[in-house]
Amino acid sequence: MKNCHPSTRNRRGERGAALLELALTLPLLLLVSVGIFEFGRCYQTWQVVTNAAREGARLAVLPSANSGAIEARIRGYMQDGQLVDVASATVTIDSNSTIPVGAANASASVVTVTYPFNFIVLNPVARLVVGGSGLGSAPVTITASSAMRNETQF
Repeated sequence: MKNCHPSTRNRRGERGAALLELALTLPLLLLVSVGIFEFGRCYQTWQVVTNAAREGARLAVLPSANSGAIEARIRGYMQDGQLVDVASATVTIDSNSTIPVGAANASASVVTVTYPFNFIVLNPVARLVVGGSGLGSAPVTITASSAMRNETQF
């Protein structure tokens, strides 16, 4: 019979417990890490869409602005911001809006941009949990709007 010290037997049991703990916590840790990356990517996309709406509004307030040039500027900004499917974005330009300025209203232009955002990893994970055509299958629609006072010609 081998001479086994009691502490050696306890360490072998602890090794198995550590492996079991790792097997239980590693998937959760990976899911949290991927979630952080995915929501960071979503936030970056929201920032690009918001800034694209602002760029469009800056151009829309000019007296000589036309909707084709405004939309081209917005889509160019989104493309420069590394958004994948710029063609799926929807751009709405309202040059005949009003905004409150002090006690009165002023003529304004409102530019609204919507963009469908798909999670790369979290959509398939949500489909595994919920089902084939459930919660995780539809893209999240990111919407940004910007309003600025129209410039007047003198």
